[in-house]
Amino acid sequence: MNEIRFPENFIWGAATAAFQIEGAAQEDGRGPSIWDTFCRTPGKVYAGHTGDVACDHYHRYPDDVALMAELGLQAYRFSVAWPRIQPDGSGPINPRGLDFYDRLVDTLIARGIDPIVTLYHWDLPQTLQDRGGWLSRETAEHFAEYATAVHTRLGDRVRTWTTLNEPWCSSYLGYGNGVHAPGQQDPAAAFTAIHHLLLGHGLAAGALRAAGAEVVGITLNPTDVQPADPTSADDAEAVRLVDGMHNRIFLDPLLRGAYPEDMLTHLARYVDPATFIRDEDEKLIAAPVDLLGINYYSPTYVAWRPGAAGDDKYPGTEGKVHFLPANGPVTDMGWLIEADGLTRLLERLGRDYPGVPLMITENGAAFADRPRYDPAVDDGEMRDPDRIAYLDGHLRAAHTALARGVDLRGYLVWSLLDNFEWAEGYRKRFGIVHVDYLTQRRTPKASARWYQEVIARNGL
Repeated sequence: MNEIRFPENFIWGAATAAFQIEGAAQEDGRGPSIWDTFCRTPGKVYAGHTGDVACDHYHRYPDDVALMAELGLQAYRFSVAWPRIQPDGSGPINPRGLDFYDRLVDTLIARGIDPIVTLYHWDLPQTLQDRGGWLSRETAEHFAEYATAVHTRLGDRVRTWTTLNEPWCSSYLGYGNGVHAPGQQDPAAAFTAIHHLLLGHGLAAGALRAAGAEVVGITLNPTDVQPADPTSADDAEAVRLVDGMHNRIFLDPLLRGAYPEDMLTHLARYVDPATFIRDEDEKLIAAPVDLLGINYYSPTYVAWRPGAAGDDKYPGTEGKVHFLPANGPVTDMGWLIEADGLTRLLERLGRDYPGVPLMITENGAAFADRPRYDPAVDDGEMRDPDRIAYLDGHLRAAHTALARGVDLRGYLVWSLLDNFEWAEGYRKRFGIVHVDYLTQRRTPKASARWYQEVIARNGL
């Protein structure tokens, strides 16, 4: 393959999320989150796994940051656990919760690593869920208050702030088909949650901006939706429907100031938008952003097929849309590996929503990693060639988009550590660093050393 180089100011890093790695679920005043509750609901999470200990990052963060520095990471994206800061989701601030992130940020900066804060990565305080969760406008308002509290403590050192991580998952998976916390199964609730999540973003973005935050953004997980038959008008209609629910229903209000009309018509089949969308809301949601985070793993192929099963993650596709199974290599999650989808997605975003800098805030792959020893060396290195091939292909795809004029500022691999993979528990491993969950020993995989070299040469 050809050698490629990234721009001199390109940012290289890694990402994690609080509930997936921190553990210490009942320490220092942390309250329960919806994921603590969901994990304890029989049948919801693989083998009844919980985030109680996870990777014990809460206690082991100095060693984890030292490992980041060893790998040459320039940035580290982590999320703040809302239940650590406000155990009840509102009201008094828990200083011990903020103390942890204070220590983490100081340790990162001392190692020359830029902290990138995500304020919400799905761990809503359970008390707020008891009062309606993201179905309630009150939650959006409390989110802005929480954002202000975190910025007050960390804003003198943290430059980059993202409000939400993947509101698509929080809404459709949490309230639509129930495979994520809080486990509700109601299309009307999913669409209501979308709006209040976006409203929460807008209110928090405004509050952060007023407090002096330098870079304010949001992270989405847009997908590259493709037709089974590029010549079929019917398949193009299937693409429009799925793209509307996955991409445009978030991107348009954020970056164009209004929900797409076809999506308002679509969600009106389930709930009257006027019951939760107020006149001023779209203006609030469209608060200017400095950065759009992109989490990409796999494309989506669809066809218009009357009588098709559809997909319960996309209400209204039943009887209309066939979601094609993967036709090619897949990850351990069963997700199609197609790096070209990342190029197409980045180009589409640059074309349809110009003027907003992009960063790949998550990209990576789960594989069934096992220690594989080279009998000629017997060095005990954990070899993960499939992950290296995945990352190499997607970095080349990102570089192609850059070469075609896309304003892409950086790449954060998902994930630094093997961790709690939500409803899949601990059986899926995304990390470039292996975690032995019994001993908490960290072992860099071959992919970690490969990524270390990528960063050092700023290219492939």
